[in-house]
Amino acid sequence: MEKTFDVSGPVQLEVRLAAGEIEIETIAGLTQAQIELTAHDEESQQLVDKAQIELRNHPGRQQLIVDVPQRRGGFSLGLLLGRGGITCHVRVPESSDVSARSKSADVSVRGTTGAASVQTASGDVSLQDVGGDLSAKSASGDVLAREVTGGVSVQTASGDVQIDTARGSLNIATVSGDVAVGAADEDVTVNTVSGDQSHGAVQRGRVAAHSVSGDVQIGVRRGSKVFLDCNTVSGDTSSELELTPDAPGGTGPLVEIRAKTVSGDIRIVRAPAPAAAASTSDVAQEVHA
Repeated sequence: MEKTFDVSGPVQLEVRLAAGEIEIETIAGLTQAQIELTAHDEESQQLVDKAQIELRNHPGRQQLIVDVPQRRGGFSLGLLLGRGGITCHVRVPESSDVSARSKSADVSVRGTTGAASVQTASGDVSLQDVGGDLSAKSASGDVLAREVTGGVSVQTASGDVQIDTARGSLNIATVSGDVAVGAADEDVTVNTVSGDQSHGAVQRGRVAAHSVSGDVQIGVRRGSKVFLDCNTVSGDTSSELELTPDAPGGTGPLVEIRAKTVSGDIRIVRAPAPAAAASTSDVAQEVHA
């Protein structure tokens, strides 16, 4: 099934597909919204035939709905053997808001979106460039985002989380999944139970990293002033930064790090300097409370 709608600019896209794949592309200068639903077995074709696809005119952004009904009576034999399901491919203008809901469908978003919201049980989530806030919830699926301009809120049970660059505040909670944050410009809150945490580069704001048995590593941008409060019951704590009891001085941004574990190790390291900032000060001032 294929449908095309003329649109006046970025839209508010909502996709609901229980199983299969959701592929979304945002394209600069696009004046149409293009939807393609491909069924990979006979049962899935019956669901595609009943799908609701419509463009609604709302104040502000137009709303594009792609709603595929769920299969009754559980999964089909084709899905269990790995050859069934539905592929939903959508192309919309750049900066469109994206909302996707699924049970086991993987969600892939290429290009630049506005705000993005994804909920899935076991499907993996991959986003390229989120120009607004990102909200993602998953049970066992992994969540990957290359760059997020707004705030980040991610909750998973066993899925891993990777955020390469977070421009806004970041809040992540997992049970056994690992968390990797490349660079964070604002406040960071990460809670894990057994999952490890890796924070590549923090430079300002408040960083709260809590884990039970997972290890925590936090890299601090050079030139930042640092306040450290690190506690572990049976794990090891180490720091590459020079610690003093004095309050940090200087004019650099202040980052307040509070890291706590029960049995996990805590490591505070120096983050690699960005290539464009190679000539800036290599000095960071620290205080441990």
